[in-house]
Amino acid sequence: MPTIVVAGAGVSGLTTALLLSKNKANKVTVVAKHMPGDYDIEYASPWAGANMLPMSTAQESRWERRTWLELKRLVENVPEAGIHIQKTRILRRNKDLDKASKTFPDPLFHKNPWYKDMFENYRELDTKELVAGYDSGCEFKGICINTAIYLPWLVGQCLQNGVVLKRAVLSSISEAKAMSHTGATADIIVNATGLGSLKLGGVEDANMMPARGQTVLVRNECTPMTVTSGTEDGDAEVLYIMQRAAGGGTILGGTYDLGNWESVPDPNIAVRIMQRAVALRPDLAGGKGIEGLSVIRHGVGLRPYRKGGVRIEEEKLDDETWIVHNYGHSGWGYQGSYGCAEGVVELVNKIDRAKGVKL
Repeated sequence: MPTIVVAGAGVSGLTTALLLSKNKANKVTVVAKHMPGDYDIEYASPWAGANMLPMSTAQESRWERRTWLELKRLVENVPEAGIHIQKTRILRRNKDLDKASKTFPDPLFHKNPWYKDMFENYRELDTKELVAGYDSGCEFKGICINTAIYLPWLVGQCLQNGVVLKRAVLSSISEAKAMSHTGATADIIVNATGLGSLKLGGVEDANMMPARGQTVLVRNECTPMTVTSGTEDGDAEVLYIMQRAAGGGTILGGTYDLGNWESVPDPNIAVRIMQRAVALRPDLAGGKGIEGLSVIRHGVGLRPYRKGGVRIEEEKLDDETWIVHNYGHSGWGYQGSYGCAEGVVELVNKIDRAKGVKL
């Protein structure tokens, strides 16, 4: 009967807690400074689009492939999760493909991507379907998530399985040992602290840095979801339009600015975001330009970028407790959430088998 403490209540921590709690023998506690309902620069998950836009290579696609199966199931069977199917278009410019990308990883924009067999109705766009200035593109049935609904839904699913959530501010990962709701010392700590792993004592991963994302959330509706391979406003600025499920508004983006910690939205960037969006899709604002946009909120989130990619591995803390790491997802935390959580469950099972504990 292992005692598990999950540090972090973003999409990665909550999804991991949910999968671990499906085995009723596990006693799972989530401890975090921020919980769903909070909007803070330290808490990335509420600010996400969020969607399913594959960003991994074919060799590292397991996390996204496995997550897609579960998200598709939720769309079809669990409408209260706040996810909907949305036609998705990827637009490419040859000049972006010919240089090393400093924004989204190249696999998203490959002309023969591995994910073409994962999505329903994947197809390359005809020349006549392309927007002026773009050389090629593709279309498929993807999804968009209303984070304001989905994160509380995850909390509800965890509570239903007996998970206990507690507010706490950790200065060291070792402090989580004593934070189980059972009163017992944790056998396993899951580190899902995202960007917090940069400064968290006992982890202090120097490979972590923020990838600042500035967005504008508007009431205007616009489909299909559209993402482009680049903009004319510099490598740190990107262009995407994503309509959230269940009246969640439409996210206009954005930026992918490595190393930038600024929490306050830049008004000049905001104007460029809106201008790019209405230039690509004039119907978004009824042909009225940015004056036709009904703004709900300007937002900034700090994606947990990790040089070298996501860290999913076990580490022995001491003779009593192990740590299983699950952080460094950069901009694909939602679309890799279930696959990565499955990876954590596998490591937890491995640790308990080594201890002679049968789950």
